Amino acid sequence: MFKFFTERKWFLWSIGGTLIILGATWYQVQLDVRINEWFGEFYDTLQKALTEPNSVTEKDFIAYLFTFAKIAAVYILVVIFSDYFTSHWTFRWRTAMADFYHDKWDDASSIEGASQRVQEDTLKFARIMEGLGAELLRSLMTLIAFTPILWGLSKSITVLPWIGEVEHALVWVAIVSALGGTIILASVGIKLPGIEYDIQKEEAAYRKELVLGEDFKESAKPEKITDLYGGVRKIHYKMYFHYLYFNAVKWSYLQGMVIVPYLALAPTIVTGAITLGFVQQIIRAFGRVETSLQYLVRSWPIIVELISVWKRLREFESNLKNNTTLETKLDDNR
Repeated sequence: MFKFFTERKWFLWSIGGTLIILGATWYQVQLDVRINEWFGEFYDTLQKALTEPNSVTEKDFIAYLFTFAKIAAVYILVVIFSDYFTSHWTFRWRTAMADFYHDKWDDASSIEGASQRVQEDTLKFARIMEGLGAELLRSLMTLIAFTPILWGLSKSITVLPWIGEVEHALVWVAIVSALGGTIILASVGIKLPGIEYDIQKEEAAYRKELVLGEDFKESAKPEKITDLYGGVRKIHYKMYFHYLYFNAVKWSYLQGMVIVPYLALAPTIVTGAITLGFVQQIIRAFGRVETSLQYLVRSWPIIVELISVWKRLREFESNLKNNTTLETKLDDNR
């Protein structure tokens, strides 16, 4: 699975491409930081315009909007390039995997489900890594960029409801709430990767029988395929049940987190100690830090699918290695 990073012929893409993706992602985050600063300035201006008539000219107000448009335009271009390049990068990773399997196909073809592993699972692995990997990288860099910002903005937020004085309160609220939610969701969803793996096994057995029935009339008898489909139905229903309570906990947590920063700011807001622009800026910074820390919570269903694909490819490569070893021993004994 990781020949892309170990074989010399792929170094330009694996190492050079990774550096390009890192640079593009970091630049996106820096633009997001600039947008966060803009929010603070814009909403302070908006508050001033609403409370002090004619204190802000129409020209100045529109200038703020054009400033945002310029930043957003650059951000869009960088995101488009980054997504395009990442798609090519992950396809090269898939190609490295496929090349390895193609070279070993004489030994691999005898393994049950070999064609599905080489075609379907490498495709799934590449697509999942494209989305999941990019989001992980973006989350880490956002966390690195916005945590110091939130730390600085939190200097004036020293009191939490029901708790009292806490230095840099919002930083600790973001960390505790996000990590607490991650632990809870990971505990609730711990069975999902195994069930997803079982689904793929049941689906593979069902598909294999149907494929055999295309070539051999004695295969794919109605009774047998009905029985196999019964196994498919049973494991899918099991997955639906487990996702029922997992989604109940997940969405309850995510919706509850919407009001957390406002709740934490309540003592400071009601005293009028901060401006509207400051509230917008700190809420946005809090959201970026919190969302980055919630990476596992928000990505868990995709992670479950990735674990399932990884297990199947690892099992396939293990069987391939055993077949190759056996073939070598037979050749030595001849």
